Amino acid sequence: MISASVSGSIFAILLGLIVPNPFGQTISSIPNYLFAVARSTPVYLMYSFPAILIYGVLTSILSDRVSYYISTKMKSEKYEMIFSGILHTVFGLILLLYSLGASLLFFITDRVLQKKNKDYTPLQAFKSFGIPLTVWLIFMGIVYLEHIFNGS
Repeated sequence: MISASVSGSIFAILLGLIVPNPFGQTISSIPNYLFAVARSTPVYLMYSFPAILIYGVLTSILSDRVSYYISTKMKSEKYEMIFSGILHTVFGLILLLYSLGASLLFFITDRVLQKKNKDYTPLQAFKSFGIPLTVWLIFMGIVYLEHIFNGS
């Protein structure tokens, strides 16, 4: 769940930076680009985070268990990460590029957290939901300030 919170937040921000205007309107200046990013990021987060949380966590658990099983049968731990990466990629192909990007980001985040070799508590997992909430509040605050200063 911590990996989902971190990777889901990063995914929404990156998607906002890459596709700031999902409906294809022209962006004529850097401030317009930045405000488009600020407007699109919370929307991307609202739609992608639940999918990353539910589908991503379930498929990640499945990928890790299957890859662990395969690597123990092959009597080599080095294959575990390779098979897990392959399975994350396969499960990430459900919505092509968008879900593939989210899946690979989830995989990388999960591996970085596992490298720390720390056992996370359920309370820490619950607290990690503060990450996407904070990202959402920050970007919505920027949108609010934009409306105040632009008079829209």
